[in-house]
Formats: sequence, C-alpha cells, structure tokens
Amino acid sequence: MQDEDLQIDVNGERVPLSKLIASHLSLQDELADLRDDTKKAMRKLSNEEELRPWQVEILKFQRHLEAQGLRMIVLFEGRDAAGKGGTIRRVTRYMNEKHYRVVALGKPHHEQKTQWYFQRYVAQFPRGGEMVLFDRSWYNRAIVEKVFGFCTDLEYENFMKGVVGFEKDLVRQGTILIKLYFSVTKEEQARRFERRRDDPLRQWKLSEIDVQAQEHWDDFTELKFEMLKRTSTPAAPWTIIRSGDKQLARLNAMKVILNSVPYEDRSTTLDFVPDHNVVISGAEELSNMKADRIRKGKFTL
Repeated sequence: MQDEDLQIDVNGERVPLSKLIASHLSLQDELADLRDDTKKAMRKLSNEEELRPWQVEILKFQRHLEAQGLRMIVLFEGRDAAGKGGTIRRVTRYMNEKHYRVVALGKPHHEQKTQWYFQRYVAQFPRGGEMVLFDRSWYNRAIVEKVFGFCTDLEYENFMKGVVGFEKDLVRQGTILIKLYFSVTKEEQARRFERRRDDPLRQWKLSEIDVQAQEHWDDFTELKFEMLKRTSTPAAPWTIIRSGDKQLARLNAMKVILNSVPYEDRSTTLDFVPDHNVVISGAEELSNMKADRIRKGKFTL
C-alpha cells in the first residue's frame, strides 16, 4: 500500500497520511520563518537600544548648538546603498525638529541650472543654533554628475577648483562643517541592491541610477580618489565611514559628530573614541587607495 493510500483517524475524520505529512512540513516551514523573523526583530531592537545612549548625547549636543547659536552642516556622501539615509534617521530620531533639517535635493529645475552652482545649496544653510544634514550635497558634481554626464568637463573642473575656497570661507565665517563619506564594498552594495529588488517595502529605493552603479563601479572609484585628493583640506577634511556593518557605521558616525564640538554634560561613561576599523581620515583613505592600486593595478576601495 502506498503512503498516500494510508488514512489516519483525526477527531473522527479519516485523513490521508500524505496530507498530514504535507501539513506538518508546511507548519515546520512557517515556524522556521517565524523564528527567523523573531531573531531579526530582536536583533534590530538590540541594535536600536545600543544607540540610545548616543542619541541622548546627540540631544545634549543639539541643545549646546542652540544655546551657543552655532551653525552646523553635516554632509552625508558615498555610493548608493552605503547606509547614508539609515544613519541620518538614527542621528535625528529624537532631535528637536525645530533646530535641525534634513536636506535631500532632487534634480535642479531649469532656472536653477542657470544659477551659480552652489546657490540652491546655500539657500538651505543653517541659521544660528541649527544643524542641517545633507543627504547628498554639492559633491554630486564631483562624482554622480560626472559619471553619468549630467555636467560638462568644464563644469566639473570649475567645481573642483571652486569648492575648496567655498568651504574654506564657509568655515572661516563660523559654520561647523563635517564631511562624511560612507564607503561600502562592491559585493555588499550588490547584496543590498538585491534586497531592495526583492523587498516590496524597499523597492522604491531602487532607481535607474542604482541599477547602473555596479557597472560604473570603477568610474566612481576613480572620481572618489580625485575628490579626496583635491577637496580634503585642513579647513574641511573628509572622514571615511566604513559601512559594511550598518550598526557600527551609525554608531561611529554619531561619535564623529559628537567629537566635533565640546558640549556640556558630556557622558563620562561612554567611549567617544571612534573605531579605527570603521572611521579613518580622508588622507589615510588616499594612502590606502594608492597602495591598493600598486598591489592590484587599479583602485578597488
């Protein structure tokens, strides 16, 4: 007799054994999925709890900026899917909305294209006591616009020559400027793109530019090198955030921001020293990239 012919009495009803086995296997799969979902939820909760002491410090930091009337700009740059947006959300989660803004400008419209390139960014600059976080900034011209032909070679070169003086003057007049570049590997970027493609809740994040990012990986890397070489200055240095581990990237980005200005009531129990495996200077990244090119014949970072 075949297994499928066997029937079992279940609450007075004869049920084929094959159906019971299939139901059992299906239930096992559902339980396994539930366990995975629970583990992910617990891990996410644990990660968020780990950030809470630092978010408390961010609130103290924000109050200090407000009390002193200080202006702060934080630039979040890096490849697509490098973790910029997630970090911004964690930094600002509990901040007073009256004293910070997140700026993510879209493509310039026709009138803006006829203006001085920096003009639409300057319009978003902070007043006294305010922090402005740019989710991509004027450095779009240094990499994205150049790679995809959205600017001419002359426009690119004029930007690279002008941005150093622009930032030097900005800092000289009292604005605190932090420039963060989130660095992710090609393999990790591809994995994150695939997750966006498969997850209905994340598909909106995947743009046509994202799809082409992997194809232009080497172009992005070459221009990253040029950007760091020409625009990381004593007045406005770049800080590199290795973002393969999103949690560590978020935590250490907060440390970089908190270390930029002394503020009152700073915790004496937290370790504010950034993890050197996650945070490195723009100058060190340039040295790493040069060594990488010597060893492998091209940039891969």
